[in-house]
Amino acid sequence: MEYELKEHELVVKRGDSPKIYKETAFWYELKQLLQKDGHDVIKKLMSKDGHMVSDGIHYLRSRKMDAKGAFMIWDTAYQIRSTFKPYNLDGEVSLTVVNTDE
Repeated sequence: MEYELKEHELVVKRGDSPKIYKETAFWYELKQLLQKDGHDVIKKLMSKDGHMVSDGIHYLRSRKMDAKGAFMIWDTAYQIRSTFKPYNLDGEVSLTVVNTDE
């Protein structure tokens, strides 16, 4: 798994990595990869952070949301697909990045 971080988008590419078969496993692997590169992120259920979404929707966010440079990453198409499916089939998936500084 590798990623390309743009201003408001994170493109996750599969490369030679094995397939992922669960939504939580995808977000866990992405969290591990971002942490390895120095980003202090946690995986969380959006509904537990007070976001008005269905239960079971995961996202990544900075551990300290009030810190400078804090951000959130999620799949804006979560209602129509599981994030790991295009990752497995197409070899990549695009996720939305929102910086709290903006």
